[in-house]
Formats: sequence, structure tokens, C-alpha cells
Amino acid sequence: MGLRVLLIDDNAERAAAVTAGLAADGCEVVALRPDHADIVAQVRAARAEVIVCDLDHASRDAIESMRALNRDEPRPVVMFVDRSDPASITAAMEAGVAAYVIEGLQPGRVRAVIDVAVARFQAHQALRAELDEARSALTERKLVERAKGVLMQTRKMSEDEAYRTLRRLAMDQGKRLADVAESVIAMAKLLR
Repeated sequence: MGLRVLLIDDNAERAAAVTAGLAADGCEVVALRPDHADIVAQVRAARAEVIVCDLDHASRDAIESMRALNRDEPRPVVMFVDRSDPASITAAMEAGVAAYVIEGLQPGRVRAVIDVAVARFQAHQALRAELDEARSALTERKLVERAKGVLMQTRKMSEDEAYRTLRRLAMDQGKRLADVAESVIAMAKLLR
């Protein structure tokens, strides 16, 4: 699988070795940057699928750049650092860095680390999507429950009658149940 890689490295010799190692593994380095400045725009411009950072130390600015990237243009990020501390590791993980390797940039190992980072990133994205879906379903259920309560109180309906009424309205209007429930709640507020 040929991945499009954005490489961040301020050491030209090391970057050339990593680029050659990635090319040998079927990856394409689509951009080489000396720093992480404006990383979101760089990723978009290069259409990079993975970001590989090689830094002496994960500075607060670098971590904030990765946080912005994770928020605005999520991609697997592999960070190789020469030295680190527990706080930097924690901050990098919280910023969405998928792999954080200390004292370990060897061009021959980069692809294996990228593969692990991509797998971890995909698992994280799947969990994030599942959580978003669960939150959305819970929000919709709360709306339906509130709308049923409005109908039960204003129309003196049973809970089953209120639910059937909401379902019928949704089908008749070709809308989602949650959208009809929201309309019922809004109308009840308007008529108070």
C-alpha cells in the first residue's frame, strides 16, 4: 500500500535517508518540511495521508500543531524524537499522535511504525465515530421523550399514543422522528 507521506525534518541528510527508506517500501514523500508551521495547510496542499515528524524534542508548539491537525484534518501522525519526558509523551498522545518513538529513527523501521500508527489511528477514528453516533442517538432519544411528554401533557395522550402520533407525523412529512420531535417541542415553547 503506497502511502502519501508528509515528512517534517530539519536535518536534510536524515530526511534523505528516511525518504529513500519510505520509497523503497512503496511510500511517496509528497512534501518535506523543515518544521511544523502551518501543518494543516501543508497536509491539505500535499494531500498527505500520513505525517512523519523527526524532531530533537517534541516542543509545545509542535504538539499544538499536531492538536490542530487532529482537530481540523485528522491523519495518522508518527513522531520520532531524540529525547523526551513523560509530560511530552502524554501531551503528544492527547494531541492525537498515533505513534511516539524515542531515540529510534532508523529508515528501515519507519514503514513498520507507520503501519502500526495507521492501524491505531483507524481504530481510534472508528471509536470516535461510534461515540459520536451513540451521542447523537441519545440526543435524538431525549428529544423524542420530551416531545412525547409534551403530547402527553397537552393532548392527554398515553405514552404509546404520543409515540405513535410522532411516528405518524414523521412518516406523513417524510422526516426523521427526531426532527418531528424537535418541531413539537419548539411549537410547545411557542404556544406557552
